[in-house]
Amino acid sequence: MKRIYDQLPPVEVAGTKLVGRVVFALLVVASALIGAFGGLLLVYSTDLPEVGELQRYHPSTITELYDDQGRVIGSFALQRRIVVGYEQFPKVLRDAIISVEDKDFERHWGVNFWRILGAAYKDLALGQKAQGASTLTMQLSRNLFLTPERSFHRKIQEIMLAIQIERRFTKPQIFTMYANQIFLGHGAYGFEAGSQLYFSKHAKDLTLDEAALLAGLPKAPNYYSPLNNPERSARRRNLVINAMLEDGKITAEQAARAKSMPVLLRLQSDPNSLAPYFVEEVRRYLERKYGADEVHQGGLRVYTTLNKEMQEAANKAVLDGLAAYERRHGWKGNLPNMVAAGLDIDKYQHADWDEPLAPGGYVHALVTTLTRSYATVKFGRYTATIAPADMAWTAHKSPEEILSRGDIVYVKALSLAETGMAKVSLEQDSGTQGALLAIDNATGDIKAMVGGRDYDESKFNRATQAMRQVGSSFKPYVYTAAIDDGATPDDIILDAPVTFMTASGAYSPHNYDGKFEGNITLRRAIAQSRNIPALKTAAKVGIHKVIEYTRKFGITSPLPPVLPLALGAADLTLMEQVSGFTTFPNDGVRVVPRYIRKVADYDGRIMEENYPDVKDVISPRTARIMTSLLREVVLHGTAFQASKLNHPLAGKTGTTNDFTDAWFVGFSPSITCGVWIGYDEKKSLGKKETGALAALPIWIDFMKVALKGRDQEGFTPPPGMPRNAAARVDTPDFRPGDGESH
Repeated sequence: MKRIYDQLPPVEVAGTKLVGRVVFALLVVASALIGAFGGLLLVYSTDLPEVGELQRYHPSTITELYDDQGRVIGSFALQRRIVVGYEQFPKVLRDAIISVEDKDFERHWGVNFWRILGAAYKDLALGQKAQGASTLTMQLSRNLFLTPERSFHRKIQEIMLAIQIERRFTKPQIFTMYANQIFLGHGAYGFEAGSQLYFSKHAKDLTLDEAALLAGLPKAPNYYSPLNNPERSARRRNLVINAMLEDGKITAEQAARAKSMPVLLRLQSDPNSLAPYFVEEVRRYLERKYGADEVHQGGLRVYTTLNKEMQEAANKAVLDGLAAYERRHGWKGNLPNMVAAGLDIDKYQHADWDEPLAPGGYVHALVTTLTRSYATVKFGRYTATIAPADMAWTAHKSPEEILSRGDIVYVKALSLAETGMAKVSLEQDSGTQGALLAIDNATGDIKAMVGGRDYDESKFNRATQAMRQVGSSFKPYVYTAAIDDGATPDDIILDAPVTFMTASGAYSPHNYDGKFEGNITLRRAIAQSRNIPALKTAAKVGIHKVIEYTRKFGITSPLPPVLPLALGAADLTLMEQVSGFTTFPNDGVRVVPRYIRKVADYDGRIMEENYPDVKDVISPRTARIMTSLLREVVLHGTAFQASKLNHPLAGKTGTTNDFTDAWFVGFSPSITCGVWIGYDEKKSLGKKETGALAALPIWIDFMKVALKGRDQEGFTPPPGMPRNAAARVDTPDFRPGDGESH
């Protein structure tokens, strides 16, 4: 039989052979391309990460600190991310993201080749990269596993990873991972964190215009930042709204209304600003125990002892107390001037302006204009005028007398309007510092901590790190040793001139007022803070025994074994003093101070749980007697001002030589609080700036808040004294509060 080719005309045979060769050639080329592509896939897949790791998806998340009521008071993070579930992203936000970033998200299998080809064509036509083509899944693979470099190699890997992700996970799972991972500017990662940063609300509560604004940020978070570029951000938001309208996700009426809305931000306040010194103490502890990576990326849940209301009261009390001190000592001036420093005041930004501010708060402001009648100042988005009435305490009648354009002044915000107008009073910051610490007697929980006037200006914690002379606030340790040695509150001691022979020579002390009262009881001696009786008591007991007792109260700082120690000639921390004083209302038991009650990991597993650490210090009898003696200080002594609170209170004032340090440490049956005022460089606060004048008013203002809801509490009286017995005055010429000593 002849071959079929023999039956065909010569031309047809030739044509058939040509077609066969072409087909063969195409097959060879296709095989080569497939082989090459396969080779490329092999090469580019050799260093691909394992997508299965996403089953254990655990991005870097925020470690949050909670107060004793479960409210956020601080956080640590490298990436400020709050991971939430799919249902926490509202439909309006999901629609906005998909419309602008990946219209075919629900239909494609990780890669949209038509979109890639279209983008490539436009890029070639324009001669530059003008349009992205990544799907949400490709963006997720890039953010999770790859570098941000733009290259053919990375794009192939991105595609391959996207395909693998689509094979392993559902669309809601992929969207959730994307929405929790993407960067939205200003340190916020994920739409929940972005929603809280820009609008101070959860993502589930976003409105259409807010959701569209956030959905427009992933393309270029810094370029479209509503903080830095509000107009650009609004245009991008409107583009997202138009995309949603084209996709039928919203109506024309909804689109028009949303686009007409101004960009209204309600920025989240920095949670660390409430108690920065306390938060820093917690951070140091956590990093020592768990490491920096776990603290800043692990999403720990730290349940602290702080109380938000008490901390707010402490912040306000310290700043108000410092302002009162400044006013007592008149205007000092010496203001930094930005014009003299060569800065453009139209572009000037102070660090204070990034912190949240409420009426009653203090802030540094810039003087922008000045006339004889008023000065105009700005701080953040607010503008205010300072008239003569707002600076009357300075004893100057015109702002021009003490201010210059470009000066940085310290002001108190009296009111703040949404329009950006504010009312302020002129204050002063001459460098005085203050510290406050409050501890729950029964648990040792630290409820409030202020370590200084301004954390941004000085991170040094004066509540835990500053070693300062404690003055007469040391005397309770002397009298405790005496009570245990057999003394009683009604023992008589002679308040008269005396000279003690010491290793360094003769020592002739005096009382603060330069007077001597003769025979007085120990009760009056401590109430009026008389120096001579305290020294005689210490000499009788023995200074080494006094030191031994002081150690029982948790004082670890060096204590010189010299007689003036009885008057507080030792440097202690506020933490030591406050913790020590909790022993008296606690029936002789001291609970070691604690910052943290519990720490849980990202998945809720308990990593540590702390319970009160109790130390026996003195007998209940001695503690109750000392409490009754320190109660006299409030009722009839140097802390008489505190009696106006009409609550069972006790404590001790303290003032050092040359008025360099002013103290008051006092307690109710449930809480102990200490206040210190002074300069960091240990210079004088000024004549008569005693603990009663400088520190006690701050303590009173704080305790007004701390004592709310504790009306029924009372001290347990010492043996033989009824619970409600009135304290008595030992001398007829008693004058409340006139005997502060140092």
